[in-house]
Amino acid sequence: MLLAGGLLLEYVVFPQLAGARKALHLLGGVNVALLLLAVVLEAAALAAYAQLTASLLPPESRPPYRTVLRIDLATLAVSHVLPGGSAAAGAVGFDLLGDAGVRRPDAGLALATQALGSAVVLNVLLWIGLMVSIPARGFNPLYGTAALIGAALIAGVSVAVVLLTRGEDRAARLLCRFATHLPLVDAPQVEKGVHRIADRLRVLAGDRPLLYRAARWAAANWLADAAALWVVVAAFGYRVAPDSLIVAYGLANVTAAIPVTPGGLGVMEAVLTTALVGFGAPRGIAILGVVGWRLLNFWLPIPIGTGAYVSLRLGRPSGRPQVVAELRKLFDKAAGKAEDVGRWAVRHGLRITRF
Repeated sequence: MLLAGGLLLEYVVFPQLAGARKALHLLGGVNVALLLLAVVLEAAALAAYAQLTASLLPPESRPPYRTVLRIDLATLAVSHVLPGGSAAAGAVGFDLLGDAGVRRPDAGLALATQALGSAVVLNVLLWIGLMVSIPARGFNPLYGTAALIGAALIAGVSVAVVLLTRGEDRAARLLCRFATHLPLVDAPQVEKGVHRIADRLRVLAGDRPLLYRAARWAAANWLADAAALWVVVAAFGYRVAPDSLIVAYGLANVTAAIPVTPGGLGVMEAVLTTALVGFGAPRGIAILGVVGWRLLNFWLPIPIGTGAYVSLRLGRPSGRPQVVAELRKLFDKAAGKAEDVGRWAVRHGLRITRF
């Protein structure tokens, strides 16, 4: 990882920064109003992503939208500061959703569906852009690479869904057998979790309005983010064709999904700048446009997400209604198993003096 990061800095990031310095004279003519519009579009993209998360959570345990938004901001900040940060961000989101009263299997399935479904929607948008762009602008080998990566991703998602919905018992047995060799892992709980996830997947598959709503929110997230990129580039004086923008944006995001650097840092900038220049944007404007957009898309969410995480951790009242309700349910189910209730209470920051 260190070697890959060093190579990216040497051959990707530093040349882009050098190009940006040469184009600094363009800053004098930037359209500030369009930059403010880009900030609004980025905020809309984050709001849509939080709506996507909320739509995938069961209604009976869904936290308030404000809480879901802060959880997404916190996980986004984590993914932007750690290499391969998606895994760490998923763990943080899982923990925060659990603190907000969401059951663990539901939280895990919602986060997995959110990430994979969002990636599928991105690839669909990329393919639509390719179908429009290739007849008009010709074929580029990079198009084929991105399309293959997207096809592999969608195939993997399809196989996982089929295994969990049609081969549920076999998948549960395999995972349970694997879990028996892992320390600190309760194999029966793993098997129970697989069955719960399979049940939830069947509910999702049978709820077409929910799937369409989730797809719309995912598309809104990507399109608002791409629109912010278009607006920032336009603020420096160049208007990218919509099909070119979608192709360049999709290529950059698909390529940056490989977990080499946090949030595709360096990879995203290089691919996106090269693609925009290939579609006719002046190099100076492309570099400044991408750098300006990444300030909003990548860097700004880090302090905001950190603040959201702190507010979630500091604002956990021990008597919040959903925690108390869940505790009462656990008392009823435990039927005298005080140790189970005690462990659950400790995990949620509660202190119980007597049963």
